[in-house]
Amino acid sequence: MSLDISDLIGEFAEELSSGGFSVYMDEEDSTSMDVLESPSDDIAAELVSDRSAYEKQKATLQTYIDSLPYECESVDVMQAKLEYIVGKLIVCAKSKNWLVLTTWDAILQCWLQMRYPMTTSTRAALVRFYYELCLLPGIEVRVIRSWADMLYRLLGSKTVKRKLEATDLQLPWKPLWDVLYKELFPKSRLAEFQGNRNLNNILLYVAESCKRYFPATDIPDMLETFLPILTPDTTLTMIPVLTSFLPPTHTHIYLPVIFRIWEAFNSHIMDDRFLEFAGILAEEHVAGKEGLAGEEGGAAWKDIGIWTQEEWLMLISKGIESLYVPVGNSSQNVAATAVQADATAARQGSKVKKTISRISFLAKLFVYSMALDGPIRGDSASTPGSPNSQPMGYLAGSKALDSLDKLITSTESFFHPSNSGHWTFTLTNLLQRLTVEFADRWLEEQQPSCKTPVAHRLTPSLRRAFVDVLRTPAFLAMFSKDSFSISMAQGALRTMALLEPTLIMPELLERAYGGLEVVNETHRTTAVLKMLSGISLPLVSEMIWRPGQKHLLPLLELCLPGIDLNDPNKTVCATLFIVSTMQHVKVGDLSMHHSGFALSGDAPGEELMEVDTEDTHIPDGVEMSPFVSLSKREERTLVRESTAGFADWVTSLFRRVLALYENLPEEGGKKKTTGGKSEETVLKSIKSMLDVVTLHLSDQLFDLVLNLVFDYAATNAKSNAIRAFGQLVACLARAQPQKTLDKFLPSCISRIQEELKYGASSIRTTSTHDLVPSDTTLHWNMSILRGCLAYGAHALLKHKEDIINLLSLLLNKTKNERGYTGTAAIVTRVMHALSGVYPSDNRFVNEDVWNQPEFNESHNTQWGRLYEAKDVKVEWHIPSTEEVQFILDILDRVAAPALDKIETLARSTQHWDEVVRNDFCRYLLFEGPKDVVHPCLDPEIELEELIVDHIDVKAGFILTDLNDPRYQQALQHRIRFGNVTHLAAVALRQIQGGEDHLDAVVAVVKAIDTYFLDYGMSRADFITLQKNFAQSREVNRVSARQKENSRIAWVKRAQVYHCGRLYIHALYRRRSSLDDTLLKEDLAELCLSPYTRVRRLAQNVLHSACGVSTNIFWFDCTVTSVQSYVRATRYILPSIFNALSKGNDPDRIKGALYVLGNKGTAALTMSEPPLRRQYLVALLECQHEEKPSIQKLVTTFSTECLIHLGEEVIRTSSYTAPTPGIESSIRTLEEEFSPAIIDSELTKVAVECAARRAKRCLEESDKTVRSILEIACRPTTHWRYVHMAMKFLMGFLRRDAVAPPELVRFFMEQTLSPQSGIRASAEQAIVKTAVLMKIRAYAKTDDELWLCKWQSPFAKTISINNPPAFLEQLHQPINEVDGFYVDLLDTGFLAWTKTIKCYPVNLTNSVSWDLASRQCLQAMRSCIGKGYFTQLATLWSQESSKASGSPHLHAENVIFMITLAKLFNGEHMHLILPIVEPLMIDADKFKQAAAAEILTGLLRGSKHWPKQTREELWSWLTPRFNVIFTQAKPDTVSYWTSFLEHTLLNLDPRRFQPLVDWILSLHLDFQGDSAFSMTKALNVIVVFIDSVGVRFNGVSEKYASIFFDNADSNYAEIRTSISNALCLIAKYQWRPAYPSVDALLAACAESPDPLRIRQGFFSYHVQSIIDNLPKWKDERFSPPRVSQSRYDKVGLTMLLWLWVSLHSPEACLVRPHAMALLPELLSMSELSDNPELQKYSSAVLRVFSSGHLPPSLTHIVLENLVSAIQSSESWRIRLHALPALVVFFYRNLLTISSNGVLKIMDVLLDCLSDENVEVREMSSKTLAGVVRCSQRQNIIPLKNRFISLARSVKLPSRTHHDYGESLRKLHSAILGLCALIESFPYSVEPWMPSLTEVLARHATDPPPISTTIRHCASEFKKTHQDTWHKDQLAFDEDQLQSLSTMLVGTSYYWNRSAPPSGLRHQQDVITSPYRLCIN
Repeated sequence: MSLDISDLIGEFAEELSSGGFSVYMDEEDSTSMDVLESPSDDIAAELVSDRSAYEKQKATLQTYIDSLPYECESVDVMQAKLEYIVGKLIVCAKSKNWLVLTTWDAILQCWLQMRYPMTTSTRAALVRFYYELCLLPGIEVRVIRSWADMLYRLLGSKTVKRKLEATDLQLPWKPLWDVLYKELFPKSRLAEFQGNRNLNNILLYVAESCKRYFPATDIPDMLETFLPILTPDTTLTMIPVLTSFLPPTHTHIYLPVIFRIWEAFNSHIMDDRFLEFAGILAEEHVAGKEGLAGEEGGAAWKDIGIWTQEEWLMLISKGIESLYVPVGNSSQNVAATAVQADATAARQGSKVKKTISRISFLAKLFVYSMALDGPIRGDSASTPGSPNSQPMGYLAGSKALDSLDKLITSTESFFHPSNSGHWTFTLTNLLQRLTVEFADRWLEEQQPSCKTPVAHRLTPSLRRAFVDVLRTPAFLAMFSKDSFSISMAQGALRTMALLEPTLIMPELLERAYGGLEVVNETHRTTAVLKMLSGISLPLVSEMIWRPGQKHLLPLLELCLPGIDLNDPNKTVCATLFIVSTMQHVKVGDLSMHHSGFALSGDAPGEELMEVDTEDTHIPDGVEMSPFVSLSKREERTLVRESTAGFADWVTSLFRRVLALYENLPEEGGKKKTTGGKSEETVLKSIKSMLDVVTLHLSDQLFDLVLNLVFDYAATNAKSNAIRAFGQLVACLARAQPQKTLDKFLPSCISRIQEELKYGASSIRTTSTHDLVPSDTTLHWNMSILRGCLAYGAHALLKHKEDIINLLSLLLNKTKNERGYTGTAAIVTRVMHALSGVYPSDNRFVNEDVWNQPEFNESHNTQWGRLYEAKDVKVEWHIPSTEEVQFILDILDRVAAPALDKIETLARSTQHWDEVVRNDFCRYLLFEGPKDVVHPCLDPEIELEELIVDHIDVKAGFILTDLNDPRYQQALQHRIRFGNVTHLAAVALRQIQGGEDHLDAVVAVVKAIDTYFLDYGMSRADFITLQKNFAQSREVNRVSARQKENSRIAWVKRAQVYHCGRLYIHALYRRRSSLDDTLLKEDLAELCLSPYTRVRRLAQNVLHSACGVSTNIFWFDCTVTSVQSYVRATRYILPSIFNALSKGNDPDRIKGALYVLGNKGTAALTMSEPPLRRQYLVALLECQHEEKPSIQKLVTTFSTECLIHLGEEVIRTSSYTAPTPGIESSIRTLEEEFSPAIIDSELTKVAVECAARRAKRCLEESDKTVRSILEIACRPTTHWRYVHMAMKFLMGFLRRDAVAPPELVRFFMEQTLSPQSGIRASAEQAIVKTAVLMKIRAYAKTDDELWLCKWQSPFAKTISINNPPAFLEQLHQPINEVDGFYVDLLDTGFLAWTKTIKCYPVNLTNSVSWDLASRQCLQAMRSCIGKGYFTQLATLWSQESSKASGSPHLHAENVIFMITLAKLFNGEHMHLILPIVEPLMIDADKFKQAAAAEILTGLLRGSKHWPKQTREELWSWLTPRFNVIFTQAKPDTVSYWTSFLEHTLLNLDPRRFQPLVDWILSLHLDFQGDSAFSMTKALNVIVVFIDSVGVRFNGVSEKYASIFFDNADSNYAEIRTSISNALCLIAKYQWRPAYPSVDALLAACAESPDPLRIRQGFFSYHVQSIIDNLPKWKDERFSPPRVSQSRYDKVGLTMLLWLWVSLHSPEACLVRPHAMALLPELLSMSELSDNPELQKYSSAVLRVFSSGHLPPSLTHIVLENLVSAIQSSESWRIRLHALPALVVFFYRNLLTISSNGVLKIMDVLLDCLSDENVEVREMSSKTLAGVVRCSQRQNIIPLKNRFISLARSVKLPSRTHHDYGESLRKLHSAILGLCALIESFPYSVEPWMPSLTEVLARHATDPPPISTTIRHCASEFKKTHQDTWHKDQLAFDEDQLQSLSTMLVGTSYYWNRSAPPSGLRHQQDVITSPYRLCIN
């Protein structure tokens, strides 16, 4: 298909760009001249000159800088700062100072926050640098996490364009895989100690971020590495690896094998990963070979997008499964099989965790596969034809859209609120994501830079069809029952309203009017208001939808009743709607009476619209619809007329708000809130609404509102609305500050003076209290004053003296807490208004436009105007000289006298009053350089030059010149404020009982808070601003590609950028001596206060000042710590540690613990070796304090600090290993900057420090271990603290140093502790010591040590040249001369690795321990005396105190015994065996458990024992197997099966040949008398199969035959065991096992069944059973012995086997057998005399029908189902088969061929006339679903068929012999007609009304005909009530009467009445058949 440019222009003729988003114009415009969509200016510029990425970044930066009111740094200046930062990073990296490097990461993040451009090569070099950092082995996880985050920030998320392409950067994937491999597959005993450290997820995240930069040429190497180790046990681990590493190019290499693997496994996680992968690839390759990947790497377009037909069908089938829709009356969740399969897939579960939004990627898959790729489907639904006709072509000519249409159609009924469930959110989420992705792609393809070929782009016809498909379900979901689903539906409608307003807006507004007019359906009203707030832009902008503006005022009037205090939810929704519309509108009267003339078409914006070519005439006799689009002139006239109502609306709105204020509850509580949370929410939403409304009022309306509010303020003083009314006045002041201030200030001042004169606020209080009634007027006016003074600094200057005098008066006269805090709030407001740099105009157009006379006369043409960033002129408030002087005067005349008083009071050490605080230093004063007195630096190992420093950027500070007298004046005020605060703190400590003055102490803490933190911008405020901006940005855009947005969004962006600069100044501040004094002497002491309130407040301030944790929004983990004051934590820690010492008050200890337990503080103390020792020792010394709350805190914090204890923490601080990768990346990085980037002297000193630092760190660690050990060994230490010390000491064990002998001896002694917790920890400690000792002995290099690449001296590697021969060799007896054992067979499933590790039978090597290790071993040996194992066995035999659901072996005991056995090579065996023997045969189950644990440990640990010792062990054990087996009872048998499993798992079974021989010699009896005895032997075999896996294949056929031959066991337990055994045998027999990866790839590309999943491993046995089942069925016993029949017993075994297999990951293996058994399943489902058989057969049938089937098998299953229904003589079989048919049809909707659908139709039509009424009704339901999904073209033939059948049947009298047959025929016709009506539940098709007359005639016929008709009518009523006002127009009067008759049986009379909901003004009288007066 080829198109030239003229075709393209024709195709896009009806499009017109309205800024970045293309908006559809109505029909009138589409007739005008064709134009190509005009790109936005930015893109046009790109067309003219192909600018570099760097230039584009500069252009973007310019829009940010231009929006600020002050000059910013040049690019060169910021480049120098970047060079400085990178230089520090390089020095840190060269000196291996990783912790300091992470602090500089934060500075780099600050630099990136400033949006300055970075060259591509520099960015690539930095990415490479951080990538190499992430690969460092043995580094602390949280440090790697911070580097991974930095990597992500540098790469950036793909929104519009990636920051780096694959051509800019290439990264090696192999080193990352090496680091990841040891995390995914850790050595077995090592895995126990890694805990939940999440490093594998972090590294996979790194791989996912970087995968496009891995060389595409390495894809074959990746597959060669990954595929051979992908086995059924590793799928959940390796599939995420595949999808995370494979580059998204050259997909033809790996897609075939991925689809084959996906098809072969039943896994929820795999479905998640592969659907995500497919969605990414679909988007990546939407341009095919012409995309960025080029001809070679791009994916070719195939049948549908980049997918073949078969691949597409599988993707969509999995997508349908993801919706979890319960089709076919299935009450159970069909996804459970995949979830359950994942739970059983891997023994240890999946280590990889990632939340994947499957629905998002399914939406991507649909949208990015859409194109004109097929013939267009004609709509033949309304034309007669033969019942066998099939639709030709695809919806809008797109196969993907056609598939989506079928999917949406089939699930349409599940969107309705009456049919809601757990699926509702999923379905509505799909709608929302589909529209978002479509809009994103649509916008992308409008840009000239788009690489997608024209032939593959979306077209207007596709867009219209897409919206048409989704709009019905979106309208249905609009009224969902849960708010999340409503939000999703609203989002979908919003996007669709912008894409196709003419399709969406009319219907939407119909529902809106209906919902707002109904007063008794609150849910409908709130849903409508939410929805309206989402579509505000199409409503107000004539550019998008011309008829919308005239509806604005009627809708605003209708929403006013929604402002109701009794319904907070509705109030919030109403205010949301008003805000969303008013932010785009000027509220002013434009009517004729106001402007004096009708505006002509010369209004601004006219040129953006197309000129009308003709007037729109409405034909005579046609009623005017409010949604018809008139000509532009007529529409504008109507809009202007409607604006006359604005004055009344605004007045009503404010009166409504004032009435609401009057009904508020009284203010009160500590925070002085109004009522509860709901009232507070209402007030916030009203404030936001008034903010927007007042801002957009015209001058006349503003004056009207101002007078209204002023009159109310003058005549009222409501104590319950003080705060709320102040907020209202603040809204007015923000809009027009001068007018508001002039109006309110004089009266406020006079009333305040008068109130104070008569004693208001004169009673002294310092605590929060309720309002004194006599003070109401004072506080009312103070609140108004607070609102007036909040904005408009220039307006304040006029009243300067009045304000200062008033503030002084208030300060002196307000004595109670409420009064003086109110005064402080006024001071704060004034200071902020005067000193702040903030945007002063948030209107929807620029100020110059707002003030134009032309705009005031025709502003409706500008409603909804959007701007590009460069066009927005932000108006800022910048403090003028007069305003700065005003501030200084306040400081001198108001603040200074207050401080004088406080100082006097403090010096006289008497009781004193509240410190008046204000935030004068927030914006006014730039903090100059400070002399740091206490740097907290260790000069021996730290360098001051590397201590982190903040970036000095311009942030609009007014006083920056240190020599400016004003600067010095303000600075002196700040210093004095700090000194007075310190003085007050000291005074309160010195006064006797000073700390009891709680309010005074709290005031001091708040003053310290002000002093430290009110500078720049606080983190909380900055985050709030960011969220606010993000929210306003998203409201009016549908894609990140959209260039235009509302002006308010750009203003907020400018504010966030400015505040980001301020925030940077609040970070990494230096401390002066005064700061230190306040920190250590005051704040730290207050943190230890005896009062909880003071402690908590002080601790919050301290943690903010010292450092706040920064959350990174992936992995939900805390990544780094950002400091407000550099090294402040280190400075105060000594005094905190002192507070923990003995003799301190318990409250001080508790305060100190809380300070140290803070996550940021704990992370710091645990990362610094000296601090770590102090912290841990301090915790352990806390046992002297008996207070339970303190002990609980110690326990909590000691547990939390364990995550910071580990060998990697110590290695991070003392790293000395070579780093060649980082060195290489540093060299690349240095080339990007000038030679001066490296300070060679500093580097040299830093490297010298590194060695000293490493040495000091190790010394401190050893000292810490000795200190902790000393405490643990004290006889007075409580056992809980011994346990705590044990855990601490375990954290200090590391692989690069052997533990000291005294520590090992301590651990060994504690293994005999009577406390089970201590004993378990001690055992783990010994295991860890031994494992690390072994690693150290085996490893030759640092990489081998930390990457777990060491080689055991006992192992060797052999090549696998002939895989079948190799496998055969594993089944042969071991050769005692040159044989070898292969323990872990982790390859050979899909393909084989080239080599495998094995262990020779005759070991020649031994472990060569070094001296330290030998000392350790000697220490252990010295503890193992003669009585050691006796004592150990006694302790292990005790009953466990922990409640356990099922008996199990204790893993720590088993591993401990393995460790001892391996370490000492069995030298203690002769001590152990005599102890075990009595335990084995003891009746006590706990003693048997101990025996099983010891024997498991001995057998596993004998792996490398000398041959003679092994033989001694076996000679002792072998004769005792029968003894153990015989005496095993139901309560102990699980211990011995666990013994077998733990012994054999992942070891060569030939190591345990005597045990294997014994197991295989067990006699299996299936017909004995004791079920337990038989099950016991059978379970041993099942455990054996599962443990040895593929090595059982040699005898698996023999056992399979035994199991099938004995499937008729009498016992359910045995049948279950047989089912599990057969499932396992099939799992391990299934091994496609290609000799090489190349052979596997070739087979996947060419073979129809490369993984051999369709052959069936038990075909012979299953066929034999199938052949015998009919005979056995005839021989069935009669009830009640029926369950003893062979048929029933074999049937149940087969069903159990199918059930277990279908819920396993390898479900595909049983599919061939299930298909063969399908007729028998249906046959069993009719046997009502055996409920169990019936239940299982129906369940298996449902699960099998709902699973994914390859297209090649679909027709076979369908054939079986159809033939079973057609040929069966039992109506029960038909009844049970029909639901299965429905589920199968839905799940395989796209796969079933047209012939298959016709077969289904024939069956359903036959079943409609079945003898049994239940079958007939079931087939009617099924028919409705099938017609709705795929048979719309056959509706007319079917309708004619049923009508003619109904007319041909005349019911004779009941006594007539033909009565039953006639009734059946008539009922089938009626059911068929009802099915057609129910197939369109939410619309009225043209052919539908006539059916009512046919059905009404039979409404009084005998049941079941009358009941069927009545049920059909009631369902019709339920599904059409929302749209009845419109749907009823399709019926004439007779048909409406017929509908009433159908509903009630007989129509006595019917009436015409107004609709229950809808547009009442649309027509005067509307007929409703549901308003019948029946009583």
